[in-house]
Amino acid sequence: MGQEVEAVTPLSRDVTVAVFTVRRGRVLLHYHARLGMWLPPGGHIEPNELPDEAAVRETLEEAGIAVGIAGEKALPLDYPRQLYRPEGIQLEDIAPGHQHIDLIYFARPLEADPAIPPELAGRDRVGWYAPEEMEAMGVNEEIRRWCKKAVETLDRLDKEEL
Repeated sequence: MGQEVEAVTPLSRDVTVAVFTVRRGRVLLHYHARLGMWLPPGGHIEPNELPDEAAVRETLEEAGIAVGIAGEKALPLDYPRQLYRPEGIQLEDIAPGHQHIDLIYFARPLEADPAIPPELAGRDRVGWYAPEEMEAMGVNEEIRRWCKKAVETLDRLDKEEL
């Protein structure tokens, strides 16, 4: 009688970014049809790409909006280059044996009144959404909480800059 050995699923992890961009108290979201859920722009960090660069690139690709990362860098130095601190880092189970390490960033659009490309607004419902309307839209609790935190944080930072 032999012992049964359980198959072990190998674990893989990818590092990703999620970018909560705020404009006038509203957050940039899109509806991800394949996943069936509302998300901020984001995705995988490409090989040799910095997280800050991935956050800017993903927002431009998925929403057509150029952004600047908000927040702080650890030290006021030119060298070594200081990257923006993520507002959060979380571990998410994507599939059996596969996880994402999500770096969460807050951002502001570079233009005062950026236009969302019509094809993205139509196809992916890219738009600026107020936190108070998100529950009725079916936005999950995690995303709603990040949106609320992004609006509150950037509002506070804007007031501190005055």
